[in-house]
Amino acid sequence: MLRQYELVERVLAYAPQADEAMLNRAYVYTVQKHGSQKRASGDPYFSHPVEVAGLMTELKLDQETIVTALLHDTVEDTLATTEEIERLFGADVARLVDGVTKLSKIETMTESERAAENLRKFLLAMSEDLRVLLVKLADRLHNMRTLHYIKSEDKRRRIARETMEIYAPLAQRVGMYEYMREMQLLAFEQLEPEAYATITGRLAAIRSEGGGEVDDIALSIKQALAEAGLRVEVAGREKHPYSIWKKMAERHVSFEQITDIMAFRVLVDDTAACYQALGVLHQTWQMIPGRFKDYISTPKINGYKSLHTSLIYNNARRVEVQIKTSEMHHRNEYGLAAHWAYKQGGEPDGQVGWLRDLVEILDASHDAEELLENTKMAIYQDRIFAFTPKGSLFQLPKGATPIDFAFAVHTNLGAQAVGAKINGRHVPLRTPLGNGDVVEIIKSRTNEPQLSWLGFAVTGKARAAIRRAVRQKERAEVALIGRKLYEEIAERLPTQVGKKALADAVKRLKLNTEEDLMVAIGTAKLDDRQVMEALVPGSTANLPEAEEWPRQQRAIAVQGLTPGMAFKLADCCHPVPGDRIVGLRRPGKGVEVHAIDCETLADGVDADWIDLSWDKRTDGAVGRIRAELYNRPGTLAEMAGIFAKNHANVVNLEMTQRENPFHTYLVDLEVRDLAHLTRITSALRASDAVAQADRV
Repeated sequence: MLRQYELVERVLAYAPQADEAMLNRAYVYTVQKHGSQKRASGDPYFSHPVEVAGLMTELKLDQETIVTALLHDTVEDTLATTEEIERLFGADVARLVDGVTKLSKIETMTESERAAENLRKFLLAMSEDLRVLLVKLADRLHNMRTLHYIKSEDKRRRIARETMEIYAPLAQRVGMYEYMREMQLLAFEQLEPEAYATITGRLAAIRSEGGGEVDDIALSIKQALAEAGLRVEVAGREKHPYSIWKKMAERHVSFEQITDIMAFRVLVDDTAACYQALGVLHQTWQMIPGRFKDYISTPKINGYKSLHTSLIYNNARRVEVQIKTSEMHHRNEYGLAAHWAYKQGGEPDGQVGWLRDLVEILDASHDAEELLENTKMAIYQDRIFAFTPKGSLFQLPKGATPIDFAFAVHTNLGAQAVGAKINGRHVPLRTPLGNGDVVEIIKSRTNEPQLSWLGFAVTGKARAAIRRAVRQKERAEVALIGRKLYEEIAERLPTQVGKKALADAVKRLKLNTEEDLMVAIGTAKLDDRQVMEALVPGSTANLPEAEEWPRQQRAIAVQGLTPGMAFKLADCCHPVPGDRIVGLRRPGKGVEVHAIDCETLADGVDADWIDLSWDKRTDGAVGRIRAELYNRPGTLAEMAGIFAKNHANVVNLEMTQRENPFHTYLVDLEVRDLAHLTRITSALRASDAVAQADRV
């Protein structure tokens, strides 16, 4: 453990102007507050914050960050308060400590609303000042180094899984690869102990059997580059055990089948020398096609820069080589912490694009599970590069589609997307993007995000924005149904209801807005009696029981409502415009629309029935037909021809029975109305190819 004077000397070595007295006060404060508390290892608890502060000095961070590291557990684990820390160490330190404390309370139990709120507060604090994240990553790294002292295996595995799922990806996302690799290795040891032991054992065997093979290859690379007049440093090592295990799992191969276990780092003087060294290596040894990556011209989203290539050394051994400058290497290992910059006025420049995306996700996420899902999507790294037609570069996860690209460019562009061109060719919005694709988004001002987009959107930003838009539209349409029901309820009252009575009713029902009331009516969270009593207190005293109440005076038209939002067309009867329809309304759910003669309506006895009607401007619906075709060539084509001739689009076709001499099909068709569906059914019955056709 670092002693007080050692910690202070470390800070003064790179920051001579630091407030020495403040550092000493913070050291003494954390020792006093943690007092006799012990860690699982038996060490005094204050040894942990001191070691975390030591990690911060290795990154040469400012005094506020060092003090925050010393105090980061005091609010959570002692009687210290944020107000006391602000009084003793200033508002900046208090804000940072509060941000770190929030993250310390995160649990991966997604059902916990408190976990989501803690994550939300932490991410907001981190977006304002990245030092919150740097302290927490150092805190987690030191905890992982001492994880083996915890006796409970379940607790060790929970902490390791949390580290692997949240903290290691966050370290990677800010470019702190040194922290990321060590976290992954320590977590891997706990989560997959047998695989860890096997791989580390194999690597040790290769090291002993091969003797100095790594050194020999490194020397050969250095000599080849020196002969070309380049000044270089070359270092070699076996690949990270977790990286090897991940590759084995992804490729479904054994350890013996992993050929590129060795990796070499080549450090040169400048960027031009990187490309010169690459040319020399490719001329000296055969390169493996498809394994070259240029992260200098197109850096990773976390700022990582390097040239990556794989070579076949002496026709036998595959090796990976990374070529970079010394400055690139330092920044790659420690990311944002390695080039911590300050704006004028002393505020840390911590805002980066992906953090702004996270803040958007916070605003759009509806619950704890959704927030954690979208946040993980935003911080995991495996990326591709895609360009706008004007040449702007965007980095997206592998598997991303044009809809992800559109939301990455701008939320409004994503919302208005109706199609896309990839490399000049029209493609569906669900088409996966490839590395280097040029993507043009076709938009319409009248378009809105569709629920179906969630089936192929992969970025957290896109999914969060789609869900938010769908929820808003669903809420607006439910409120519209609620408004029409409210008007019916108000007409049954003994007196006319004005705006003041409506506002008073909202207050009596402890709702926030008039729209909240309409949504509650539309989702049957409030029944007619409750609404009437809230509008005119005492008006329901002499009313009969609910089943004897007068029903609606007129049907509610479903004009302008979207199937799947405020209402759902029942799958059992597939109602279409022209059918007499009713709605079943259950608490907390949308309205389910049935044809009046639907046999399953009897199952809705526990639901509130609503009288509905089709509006004249309704765009149509999907009807279903059961058709028995003779089992002979051309009959299916003849049925399809009937659909085409009648301008009906086939949504789904399924063979349900195959029994000579007939084949039975269920066909879902987009039709305008009941008359349109009836004409198609009649045309099928008149065909020699069709034995029988009925609507179902």
